[in-house]
Amino acid sequence: MSEVSARYARVADGFGARVADITDSTWNAPTPCTEWTVRDLVGHVVSVHRHVIAGFGGELAPPATDADLPGAWRAATEQVRAVLADPERASAPVEGRFAPMSMQELIGRLLCIDTVVHTWDLARATGHNETLDAAAVTIAFDGIRPADEAIRGAGGYGPKIEPAPDADEQTRFLNFLGRRV
Repeated sequence: MSEVSARYARVADGFGARVADITDSTWNAPTPCTEWTVRDLVGHVVSVHRHVIAGFGGELAPPATDADLPGAWRAATEQVRAVLADPERASAPVEGRFAPMSMQELIGRLLCIDTVVHTWDLARATGHNETLDAAAVTIAFDGIRPADEAIRGAGGYGPKIEPAPDADEQTRFLNFLGRRV
């Protein structure tokens, strides 16, 4: 198992555990992503997974609206795990704006970062454990920091928040992405 496969598994399992804990009363709860409910947020993560598996062509679809979002999440993550388990598919080059990189690299960058951030958003919205996988946070923070201004604005992350001097890495990462912890 590659480092990306292992990290993706931990991140996906963390998000999946929070999805499994969603109750009927929390699907419409607001999230730190101010325009999204819990349903929208889970739908977004499912859509990003589907988009990557489809080869990342075209524009990202709106959040998935499947009647069974937990089932859609499980199916999407099973597809990603299958790609990562197949050396030929994992090493296949990605086309478009993320080229040149392999599918495994795209999963390690885009999917792992998106999923780990939204794991915290989901936990915050539903009152569940907000602790993220520390190694995934370190890699995500190192990976996204160079794109600082490019990730801000409409459809992206909000303005950075200055973390407290004694903030841990998870808090610094979330503040960097505009999350108030």
